Amino acid sequence: MRASGKFLDRYVPGREVNPVGQYFNLGELPLELARKPSVLPRLSSGTPSAAGRRSTSSALSRTPVVFGSGKRFGCNMISAITNRGRLYFFVFEEKFTWRVFLRFLRRLVRQVRRKVFLILDGHSAHKAKDIQPWLSRNRGRLRLFFLPGYSPELNPDELLNQDVKSNAVGRRPPVDAEDLMSNVRGYVRSTQRMPHVVRSFFDGEHVRYAR
Repeated sequence: MRASGKFLDRYVPGREVNPVGQYFNLGELPLELARKPSVLPRLSSGTPSAAGRRSTSSALSRTPVVFGSGKRFGCNMISAITNRGRLYFFVFEEKFTWRVFLRFLRRLVRQVRRKVFLILDGHSAHKAKDIQPWLSRNRGRLRLFFLPGYSPELNPDELLNQDVKSNAVGRRPPVDAEDLMSNVRGYVRSTQRMPHVVRSFFDGEHVRYAR
């Protein structure tokens, strides 16, 4: 049996712990563009999303392309979503490290009043020893749950990532890193204002455990 199957059979958030809190699914999204005089493949579109007006299914049959000057640029985004339709995110240029992760966790516990149960993958930054003292001091506010390895289908935040790649980046090629980050922030902020879109990311068969 795959690790994902064992996870679904043995662990369903809310049954193991006190449900007086909010479950968040965490995801990271790397965005990188290659701007050259010739036509180049850009970010892959991913799989269809059940995200209302923002379905990515139309992008599956073709590879987006961009034209440019040869300059390479990109950015990253870390996000957390809940089955209640809430979305929190942070867009940044530097490499994703435990310091960036800790910065995001601090923002999250400031913004969310109830205890946070955060479901995430096994990225080294998520398990770094440097963040353990902070996690211990804040265990009354935050608890981490780790998905099995190589099981992105268990994380509904992957659908948000695909949506952002297809719509925030794929529809209007940015001219530089600042423009790219502005596109991403603007698009994700608009998604924040549509809880029904965020909730739809939890409709898939493999992510219903988090509903």
